[in-house]
Amino acid sequence: MSTPPAGRPERTGPGFGVIIPMYNEEAGAEKCVRDVCATLSRIEQRCGLLVVEDGSRDRTFEILEKAALCHPKLKVIRHPRNLGYGRALRTGVEQAARERYDYALFMDSDLTNSPSDIPRFCAEMERGTDVIKASRFTAGGRMEGVPLRRALVSRLGNVVARLLFGIGLHDCTNGFRALRVPILERMNLNENGFAIIVEELYQAKFLASSYAEIPVVLTSRSEDLRPTSFGYGPSIFFKYLRYAVKARLGIRPRLRGEA
Repeated sequence: MSTPPAGRPERTGPGFGVIIPMYNEEAGAEKCVRDVCATLSRIEQRCGLLVVEDGSRDRTFEILEKAALCHPKLKVIRHPRNLGYGRALRTGVEQAARERYDYALFMDSDLTNSPSDIPRFCAEMERGTDVIKASRFTAGGRMEGVPLRRALVSRLGNVVARLLFGIGLHDCTNGFRALRVPILERMNLNENGFAIIVEELYQAKFLASSYAEIPVVLTSRSEDLRPTSFGYGPSIFFKYLRYAVKARLGIRPRLRGEA
């Protein structure tokens, strides 16, 4: 646990690992690590940054190795080849469990969600909330610089998802979220792409008993980074929708440890 600043009483609370997958992110890897670790260094409960380097073909892993020498809170886990966003998240959860963290907090490396919002998750962790979602669509949340088409698709899709999931969340597809590690360990997740975010929420409906939302501002990806690999085509919409429909129909997933 980090030492609290002088004059501030030490607080205890749930430990958490920030899980960030990276693939061909040499342009932004160092800044991401620096900004996230700067925020974590001011948090008094046990925390760390777990970066899953997902088989990049550029200098991402080399940059992360050097960054780890300067940032003690950083741990790098490497995939020998690219396995996809979903698999990288599962690798991160496995590491979080080995580190005995209570929560896994997921965010992206492009910093379209600000690390300054991480302490706001901590308050909900201390309450023991099972699923904590960042939200663009609650009071105080919004999108800035996001192309209009993408903004409209996201808003419409989340209106549908909210109705189908029926758990009170306004932003079901937001990848900036935190879940209790014991809940994640019971999930049987299979998606290797971005649809894992909704697959995860579908299974959480049968495992979690409490949810919370934190309003955040989502910004656009910086032009000096590689283009996003997230798509908005019909196939993505269908993958997201099927999990929401299963949740609505009460179709129970086969969870780990179940026959």
